[in-house]
Amino acid sequence: MSAGGTYELTVGVETEVVPDGAPGRTLGDKLAPLVANKLALLGGLLTIAFLVLGLVGLLIVSRQEWQHLYLDQNVRRTLILPFEEGTFLGTDNLGRSMVWRLVAGTGISLGAGLAVTAISMSVGMALGSLAGYVGGLTDRLISALIDLTWGFPVILVAVIFVGMLEPGLTAVILAISVVNWAGYARIVRAQTLSLKGRAFVEAARALGVSRWKIVLRHLIPNMLGTTLVMASYYIAVTVIAEAGLSFIGLGAQPPTPSLGQMVSNGRSFLSKDPWIVILPGGTIALLVLALNTLGDGLRDIFDPRLRRW
Repeated sequence: MSAGGTYELTVGVETEVVPDGAPGRTLGDKLAPLVANKLALLGGLLTIAFLVLGLVGLLIVSRQEWQHLYLDQNVRRTLILPFEEGTFLGTDNLGRSMVWRLVAGTGISLGAGLAVTAISMSVGMALGSLAGYVGGLTDRLISALIDLTWGFPVILVAVIFVGMLEPGLTAVILAISVVNWAGYARIVRAQTLSLKGRAFVEAARALGVSRWKIVLRHLIPNMLGTTLVMASYYIAVTVIAEAGLSFIGLGAQPPTPSLGQMVSNGRSFLSKDPWIVILPGGTIALLVLALNTLGDGLRDIFDPRLRRW
């Protein structure tokens, strides 16, 4: 207890002074910067909407009895404009429903983004924290591997995996994960180097806590804020990469719809019906914008230097 009737509470790497008898920071207080930032709030709401839409899309793609929603063709009803002839978003060049193809394509893109981010985050946090905390030869070897991996272009790695496997989502997810983990590892290594000299880590070491327990119980929990912000950005990067690889035929293969594949298929009909390119292209842009603005809001919450609450 300090002068003026205050208590100093030390949690992790931050020290917060709370007046005597005053309530601690609630979840509402922590989310206040996100709510106050209207653009970030809009991004968060859009992200939630896209997640729901993507979940519906994945369910449709995974259930054979529902796949007819985006697979059924009708050559008599091709290239119908949105909101015409009883349709919501029109039809493509084969008479397939654009709305259901967009829902399924969003599910594919988000599913790939979440899978790549989960793999990259797991590998990056493990190797980055190991390099930063152990140091020495281990740090030099992992840092060299990070620099080597970071120099490979995703499209080259994707071509290699497609050659070993076959064109499809599996090859795309593995290719992007092989490159993206290095970005996580680099940031986590820097965070570990910054944290391992703090008082709470020194205290744990003095008490005889093992290295692994220090990393798992003290370092990684204090890096979750940074990794969550990175995750929002990396999902957006993966969505763009998956769309680009699908555009050139290395991603999801027909009849499975993909947003990048839909843009590629619609190029030949761009002059007659630009909507079959604008709709999937706009979905990609809006999804990436939502994830990036959400990431900005999360950064405001987790970075004490930007917190004004």
